[in-house]
Amino acid sequence: MKTKDLIAEISDLPVEQRARIADLILQTLNVPDPDIESAWIQEVEERVEEYEEGRVDLIPVPEVFKSLRDITEK
Repeated sequence: MKTKDLIAEISDLPVEQRARIADLILQTLNVPDPDIESAWIQEVEERVEEYEEGRVDLIPVPEVFKSLRDITEK
């Protein structure tokens, strides 16, 4: 099957199936390093724990974006 035919066939699929195919293709391009994946999982678990224990405050997304705009516009 030619690439253009494959793309045409995939384009006719529902968005959820196209997203799944795209994810699978990206995984073949960016093979995750188990050590890095493990480190990220640990980081996320620590951040969730800090939040649940009240050791950190969350900043609303609009505030974060406003701060970033302010910084980049200077």
